[in-house]
Amino acid sequence: MGKEDFVKEITNIEDDIAQWYTDIVIKAELADYTDTKGCIAIRPYGYAIWENIQKYTDAKFKEIGVENAYFPVLIPENLLQKEKDHVEGFAPEVAWVTEAGGKKLEERYCIRPTSETIISTMYSKWLTSWRDLPMVYNQWCNVMRWEKETRPFLRSREFLWQEGHTIHETAEEAEEMTLKIFDIYNEVAEDLLAIPTVRGLKTESEKFAGADKTYTIETMMYDGKALQSGTSHYFGQNFTKPFEIKFQNRDGKEEYAYQTSWGISTRLIGAIIMAHGDNRGLKMPPKVAPIQVVIVPVAQHKEGVLEKANELFVNLKKNYRVKLDDRDNVSNGYKFNDWEMRGVPIRLEIGPRDIENGVCVLCRRDTAEKVTIELDKIDEAIEKMLEDIHNNMYKICKERLKDRTTSVTTLDEFIEQIDKKQGFIKGMFCGDPACEEKLKDLTAAKSRCIPKEQENLSDKCFICGRPAKQMVIWGRQY
Repeated sequence: MGKEDFVKEITNIEDDIAQWYTDIVIKAELADYTDTKGCIAIRPYGYAIWENIQKYTDAKFKEIGVENAYFPVLIPENLLQKEKDHVEGFAPEVAWVTEAGGKKLEERYCIRPTSETIISTMYSKWLTSWRDLPMVYNQWCNVMRWEKETRPFLRSREFLWQEGHTIHETAEEAEEMTLKIFDIYNEVAEDLLAIPTVRGLKTESEKFAGADKTYTIETMMYDGKALQSGTSHYFGQNFTKPFEIKFQNRDGKEEYAYQTSWGISTRLIGAIIMAHGDNRGLKMPPKVAPIQVVIVPVAQHKEGVLEKANELFVNLKKNYRVKLDDRDNVSNGYKFNDWEMRGVPIRLEIGPRDIENGVCVLCRRDTAEKVTIELDKIDEAIEKMLEDIHNNMYKICKERLKDRTTSVTTLDEFIEQIDKKQGFIKGMFCGDPACEEKLKDLTAAKSRCIPKEQENLSDKCFICGRPAKQMVIWGRQY
């Protein structure tokens, strides 16, 4: 197999979407499998995407007063036992350290699946007075959850994320923080990743273990399946009471603080692939793309071509993330296919004739459209094209979301609809977790969220026929 063939060899998305996804992860060099089962090595190109997500999100956090900190990866078992719902929710996924230095430990340590317990313990040490509040801390770190079935980025045993944990003087302040983060996550998805969202509350059985409320950002992938892309939790005093996070209030009385928790992860890289990719490979949203423009000199062996390409590179990198592909051991065709597969938003081609005419060619990854641009207008042309690409990618996903969102009033309709046109399905719900379990057993679909914008589709739960409490959006998930 030649190099020309290799960059084209991606499984057709319609034939096998799971293999298509894996092909892109491996061949676009986002990540690779390791000898540690269920864990991946994130390669530089994939990690650069995470760095851009991190940079954007961290700046948004700091605008509302979030401070970064760091806490231990190992959590003593006695801490995990303090919040009953929490430990039960994570027990099946916890990995334990039982031996160190050749000796059995007196107490087991879990490798953090999340850090509520260890951070709550520290808050109980640091908090004394209402004057200390709020404490609005976040950490960028790794966590481990022993997933049975894994897929790179979408569900790995070890993954990178940020987890924010805050404590507040009042329930109102804590709720406000929960919603501020919820809005930031929506901006990350829509403004940075060009993926529209469906937003709402998780049902009682789907909310985070130990939370009073879980707000969720749900996104739709190419095949209509959902990907939970960010969650923000209001805990109330569910952790502050067992962990003794209390303070002297303004009246001099002892009171428990109110707490929140929230996180997004490297799962968002999987969302980019699944929401935007096509049979030519990855398609990167411009704002998060590690490389926004790749310059490919055509006939680079000819006099002046590489010099002009390098001049463009120096000028453009002042405002954009730019790569000059001056490899001399592969053909132009290989380069074109390679960068298309990696999803670079704009390819700039320049050859001897272009230089003579004072122009270059810009090729868009999203539409494959090519335009000839005068060199003295290249900067503004790229700026506008990147904006157009973002808007077009968002529009395509928005149209898919609209087209694949339907409504039902009976269980039979749901079963027919979920197989006929997989996507988000609106249906009235009585609130009984047994109904959710029944639907999951029958269709593998789960509740995605209770949207704020409610519709009265029927007075009855479509699953059991009893009186309905609210409209819920349902779907299969990654």
